[in-house]
Amino acid sequence: MALTFATWNINSIRVRSGLVKGWLDRNPDCTLLGLQEVKCEDGQFPEIFAQAGLHTALVGQKGYNGVAFISRRPLEITCRALPGFEDPAARYIEAELEGIRFGNLYLPNGNSGGEAGYATKLAFFAALRRRALAFLQAGQPFVFMGDFNVCPTDADCAPNALEAYDALKRPQTREAFRRLLWVGLTDAWRALHPDGRAYTFWDYQGASFARDSGLRIDLILLSPQLADRLVSVHIDRDERALERPSDHVPVSATLNWP
Repeated sequence: MALTFATWNINSIRVRSGLVKGWLDRNPDCTLLGLQEVKCEDGQFPEIFAQAGLHTALVGQKGYNGVAFISRRPLEITCRALPGFEDPAARYIEAELEGIRFGNLYLPNGNSGGEAGYATKLAFFAALRRRALAFLQAGQPFVFMGDFNVCPTDADCAPNALEAYDALKRPQTREAFRRLLWVGLTDAWRALHPDGRAYTFWDYQGASFARDSGLRIDLILLSPQLADRLVSVHIDRDERALERPSDHVPVSATLNWP
């Protein structure tokens, strides 16, 4: 059997609910979609998804942040915040589906708030690493997916797309990401596409999409049991060319599971 899931920073679900519904209609094999930056409070999530028979779960916040799931099957929500990360922002939701834990995350950008803001970014990475270690110790298959706000290597950032000391590519940021990977996780895209450039985000300014001056910051990380089952990964670049798009595009993965 195959299980397909996806992540997408939608940059306001109320503005772009039609884009999400259209994408789901065109991708009927996608069982679970994790959204970030939904930018709405609980109770404000658009009703069109429930009306279509889809299951939704939200950790919301007024005007900022916010993470959500849209699923074709019932979900068991296991966490509404990242354990061990002390911050009121709505940045993490976790669910179990088909025996897999899915952690849907919106990691802090780290460019605002000075060094305290950047420390919050590193603290999220550290808490996520501890969560991964807990799952690994328990033998629990899991996925972390979402907007990680990190360009893991220079190949994941178009030349001159970011300032030299931007928080998305500072050495400490990349080190924190590597520390997360090195517990035994696999970056799904790079597992199947080890070389070359492919982006998931293009800024609205400076004709970034037309110039293909993008970043790969929307990632899917797989635990060892799932990395062995990986079949394909797709970055849906075409979504960025639609009218009033998000500045991010969906990234999907398919596993042979169970």
